[in-house]
Order: sequence, then structure tokens, then C-alpha cells
Amino acid sequence: MGDKKERKKSSIGGKKNKALGKIKCDKEIIRLTGVSKIYHMGDTTVRAVDGIDVCISEGDFVAIMGPSGSGKSTSMNLVGSLDMPSMGKILLDGEDISTLTESDLAQIRGKKIGFIFQNFNLIPNLTVKENVMLPMMFQGTDIYERAVTAEDLLRKVDLGDRMDHYPNQISGGQMQRVAIARALANDPEVILADEPTGNLDTKTGEKVMEFLQQLNKEGKTIIMVTHEPELAEAYAEKVYWLRDGKVEKTTHKKNGFKVEAEERALHRKHGWNGKKGNRKSRKGLDKKKLVKGKQAKKGGK
Repeated sequence: MGDKKERKKSSIGGKKNKALGKIKCDKEIIRLTGVSKIYHMGDTTVRAVDGIDVCISEGDFVAIMGPSGSGKSTSMNLVGSLDMPSMGKILLDGEDISTLTESDLAQIRGKKIGFIFQNFNLIPNLTVKENVMLPMMFQGTDIYERAVTAEDLLRKVDLGDRMDHYPNQISGGQMQRVAIARALANDPEVILADEPTGNLDTKTGEKVMEFLQQLNKEGKTIIMVTHEPELAEAYAEKVYWLRDGKVEKTTHKKNGFKVEAEERALHRKHGWNGKKGNRKSRKGLDKKKLVKGKQAKKGGK
């Protein structure tokens, strides 16, 4: 009886999350319903994610935002089906991932989702080209096709002259472009980017975001995990706001959201103190350049 009460509390998470669970998505790709991730450390129970509802549709550009400790990284792993929930349900292309074997899940995940990690996660003893070929090997792609596809993708990200270099022989911005090419190797429907500009300078970060925006225009679904409100405001169509492992609210660009104003309101409400530190330490994008650049592009259409 106690477990049922606990599950009910976690999966519903109040009236707001109950309402979120009823959101309808056209051409739904990923849905999390009442999802929690709980860790037990001795006598301590940590609810890294606590009853969240998230729906991702085909062609979305979604941002998952929140301060440090809000559950962003854990949510990313759950949205990307890299981790199993303690409670709740995750549907990937309509299939409940809890019913799949690890092998079947890896195959579906490998075809459906491409991952771009903040720290690039390139394999140091493989060349740039071999790093991009690797995901295709796990899908059983022929070696000739792997090589041709990797070369085409590296040219697309302007790294045609770096194919035989190793990760320690290229810059941070180039490593991020390799990571993007690798994410596209199996032509996935979804690109999941974890703090895609976090380790980059402003100019390089702008190029990465423009590339992600172009992929979205070409039909790819982009899910971006970030603490940068200006990134969300400039690029995302929908923002999930996390706090203490819960989705506190969801905002939509079509309703004219102002992400930075939303963030300031949440800081005032909850007394978050991580904002200044994040801003001082970030190497990310300059808001004025981002917004100005985006407006200029719109005006030129």
C-alpha cells in the first residue's frame, strides 16, 4: 500500500504534471509519462528525476532547462533511453523501452537517436573518420558504406581535410563537429545535444548552433539540454523547465515566451543562487549576437 502511494505521488507530481501528461503530440517520437529516477545511497534516497512528463514530436526543437542539480543530465539519459526509469513509462517510437532487451533497445536507440555530448566523447586512439564510422559498425553497416558515409558527413561539417587526424590533433570546435558528424552517422530522426556550446568559444558555438538549426529545418528533431536561457530563446520552439527533478512548467515560442524573463522569475521565486556562477564560468554564446543574427536571417527571407 505504501509503494502505491509513493508511486502515485511520484508519477503525478501535483496538478501541473498531471496536466502535462495529457499533452497531445503530433507524430510523437518520445514520450515520458510519470517518470522518476531514484538512487539509494545508504540511508539516503535521492530523487534525481521526480515524476516528469515530456513529449517530443517529429520536427521539434526542444530545450530542457534548469539550474545545476535540477535533474537535466538524468533527464537527458532518460529521454535518450540511455537509462531505465525507477517508475513511470518511456515510449520510444511507440514502444515501451522496459519491455525491450538491452540488445533490441540499443539497436532502436542507435537508429533513432544521435547523441552530441558536452565533452565530445571521442575515442582517442581512433582517427576522426573512424570515430564517425563507429556507430554504423554497431548497426551492421558494410565497411565500404561506413567509410563513404563518414567521409560525406565530415565534408558536410567542413572537416574533409582532418579525416586522418586523431582527436588530440584537432581543436575543441573541430572535435564538436566530429561529434555532430558521428551523431548523424545512422541518419537518426532525433539529435540529443547535451550543452552543445558549453566547451566552445562564442564564434565556434554560434556555428554549432546554426548547424543544429539547419538540421532542424531539414526535418531532424533536436533536443537540447542547457542552462543557457539565451540559447533556448534563440532556437527552441518549446522549453521544459526543471527544478528539483520536476517539470515546473513548459513554455512555447508560439505563445511569445521570453526565456530570460522566465528564468529571472524562477530565480526570484525559488532563490536559486547558481545563475551568476554559471554566467561567469560559461564560454557560450553572446545573447545579442544570437538574437540579432537570427532576426537578420528572418528579415532576409
